[in-house]
Amino acid sequence: MQKIQEILPLYFVAGTQDCRHLGENKAQNLLSVLKQALEGGITCFQFRDKGKFSLEHSPEEQKALAIACRDMCREYGVPFIVNDNVDLAFELEADGVHVGQTDMAVEVIRAKAKKEMIVGWSVTTLEEGKIGEAMTEIDYFGIGPIFPTKSKENAKPARGMAFVQELRNAGITKPFVAIGGITLEHVCTLRAFGADGIAIVSAISQAENVEMMTKVLREASLGKNS
Repeated sequence: MQKIQEILPLYFVAGTQDCRHLGENKAQNLLSVLKQALEGGITCFQFRDKGKFSLEHSPEEQKALAIACRDMCREYGVPFIVNDNVDLAFELEADGVHVGQTDMAVEVIRAKAKKEMIVGWSVTTLEEGKIGEAMTEIDYFGIGPIFPTKSKENAKPARGMAFVQELRNAGITKPFVAIGGITLEHVCTLRAFGADGIAIVSAISQAENVEMMTKVLREASLGKNS
């Protein structure tokens, strides 16, 4: 398995709800965007298909799409992470799972997992960061939202880029990605402040040229020579 820090620089998070501007075929929309993002060089993909515009209410369709996304990620050697739906992650033998504060406990996930898995945990406060820092079951944090975001229903209040510095200054050493309303102009600052990567939704899924935007974001996160 790759080192966690190697998969975090450009972490793409998306579901069908993030690609609905492309037309009626929800599954094909996401697969098209994912293909372009993989061509552009994303380092990780999280399948987060949630909300009224997603396939959440069509479990079989959603599962079929998740399988297609997983297989495409494997073609490119990019880790495939499932958001929240731990049972689906197990069934698909995903590379990992990402859960929030109120989802399945990470200790339970580790106990149930039949293979080594990447486990990510959402952190919205310094206190949560301190709790997670001491938990060996967690591989990385998703911290934020950094800025207001429209890609997640009922999102927590925005924390600003200084939240990255706050966590690092408080002794948080676990790898983490910053998420929430992040665009190209924020990438270098977030990395300089101590983020191991950036988690992107709309800046990729709604880009006019997905592959080109992905390449530019990757360069900004990894450095021009990467």
